Amino acid sequence: MADKKIIAVVGATGAQGGGLVRAILNDPSGGFTARAITRNTKSDKARELAQLGAELVAADIDDEASVRKTFEGAHGAFCVTFFWEHFSPEKEIAQVQNMARAAKAAGGKHVIWSTLEDTREWVPLSDNRMPTLKGKYKVPHFDGKGESNKLFTSLGVPTTFLLASFYWDNLIFFGMGPKKGPDGKLAITFPLGDKKLPGIASEDIGKCAYGIFKKGDEFIGKTVGIAGEHLTGAQMAAALTEALGREIRYNDVPPDVYRALDFPGADDLGNMFQFKRDFQEVFCGVRNINFARTINPTLQTFNEWLAKNKDRIPIE
Repeated sequence: MADKKIIAVVGATGAQGGGLVRAILNDPSGGFTARAITRNTKSDKARELAQLGAELVAADIDDEASVRKTFEGAHGAFCVTFFWEHFSPEKEIAQVQNMARAAKAAGGKHVIWSTLEDTREWVPLSDNRMPTLKGKYKVPHFDGKGESNKLFTSLGVPTTFLLASFYWDNLIFFGMGPKKGPDGKLAITFPLGDKKLPGIASEDIGKCAYGIFKKGDEFIGKTVGIAGEHLTGAQMAAALTEALGREIRYNDVPPDVYRALDFPGADDLGNMFQFKRDFQEVFCGVRNINFARTINPTLQTFNEWLAKNKDRIPIE
């Protein structure tokens, strides 16, 4: 253990962080060890990581001092935020500032920041193609992250900016799985038209992050995007039909219809899908499947993910 490089992983019990902790622990000869950072070290997920061999430490990313303590002595850190806990870009930006300052103070060699595009670079607030939300954002859960990139660069923190893709796991956990329409038919609903959606298994994000750490300083100062596949809604529906043995249709709706759906954050997600639809070349272009496979040779396709997870997808 003593000669292994410590990677401090924020959000270790979440989708991305958990995938990274497991990737590190599943590679005992890889030269790294995982320090799993979580608010609640007594949770089942945290205990599971401890049993696998992770060093478990408590921290709250709303508290810079507690984060700094967990980054001390670590070779690298993986930084991530969870917008859907509070729906506040301002809170998210403050959390990133705490992590960036903590990373600078700890003096580690490599930070990976799991970020997203600031969509206002493509759709300024004056552009009425999509509504402005919360007064100054187009896609709040993207824009706050993208705006925060400079918090690392301005402090001179050696950072790789990692752009992930739509989690296929959202079909299980986020209410995006097949639902019955008024006609009684099962369908997945996205306002994407015939455009492709970059998607990935959430565990593969962590595996890709581990691959980046293993490359040393090759990707420091760079923005890299990852995906398992780029698929249209119709292609996803066809794969679901095959895997589930039941007809699943693709229900393409206008972004306005999606924004008006009755769940928290529907307006944010409606804008997000519209951004992905209208700027497909930009969005897919940076999320390179071949690159993702070079840093994560076991990268899953959608069909491979479905083969393992189809029974976990709730069907209405």
